[in-house]
Amino acid sequence: MKNPKDGFIRGRIRSLKFAFKGLWILVTTEDSIKAQLFFALIAIILGFFFDISATEWAIQFLAIGLVLVSEACNSAIEEVADFIHPDFHIKIGLIKDIAAGAPTFAALIALVIAGIIYIPKISALF
Repeated sequence: MKNPKDGFIRGRIRSLKFAFKGLWILVTTEDSIKAQLFFALIAIILGFFFDISATEWAIQFLAIGLVLVSEACNSAIEEVADFIHPDFHIKIGLIKDIAAGAPTFAALIALVIAGIIYIPKISALF
């Protein structure tokens, strides 16, 4: 909640505090985020191993960011849905299933990007 006594700079600093708190909550409590961070680490290690170009690094980090952001949004939607209706409800289930589709799309796109970057490099080894 915005504090009316906060000026512009103080308000931005408070916002950053809340943003990093949210980041910490995601990283420490959400298994889906932990799994995606593990896959991101593998991609980063592969990037160093195959000495990918600056453009490939940028695209790889965009893909990693896309997956992590969509996972975070999915987690937030699930939290809101559970708060609104903690018991099973068919509509809440539908909402959560649709929300889960976003990180699925992102992960599939990230896999395509990984294939474009790494398949030629792996093929060159053989």
